Amino acid sequence: IVFLFVGNKILKLIGVDVNSFAIAGAFVIFIIALEMILGIEINKTTEAKAASIVPIAFPLVAGAGTLTTTLSLRAEFHDINIILGIILNTIFVYLVLKSAKWLENKMGEATLSILQKVFGIILLAISIKLFTANFAQLVLNYINF
Repeated sequence: IVFLFVGNKILKLIGVDVNSFAIAGAFVIFIIALEMILGIEINKTTEAKAASIVPIAFPLVAGAGTLTTTLSLRAEFHDINIILGIILNTIFVYLVLKSAKWLENKMGEATLSILQKVFGIILLAISIKLFTANFAQLVLNYINF
C-alpha cells in the first residue's frame, strides 16, 4: 500500500521508469515460471528448506510484478479501490499460504506437481505479456523522444 503512494517517487529518485521496472519484474517472473515448469532450482541455497520460504514467497507476493501492477492500476482506478483489492488479495494469499500443508496432504504429490506446471505456464504467459507491453512502451517512448 505504501508503494501505491510513493512508488513513482522512489523510481524517479533512482532514475528508473515504470516500464523498465516492469521489464525487470517480467524477467524475475519468467525465471520463477521456468523453475516451476522444469522442476529446477536456478537459485540454489544450502540453508534449510523452511528458511527458503521467505525469498521464494516474497517476490511472488510483493515483488516487482506486484509493485508494477500497483503503479499501473493507479492510472486507471481510484486509490480506495486499489487499497481494497490489495487487502482482499492479502487475505486470500494468507489463507492459501496458511492452508498449504493441508492442501498438500489432501491433493498428493502428483497433483501438486501437475498444478505447479500449469501455474508455471500461466506465470510464464504473464511474464511475457508484462515484458512485451512494457518493451513496446519503452520503444515508443524512445522513438517519440
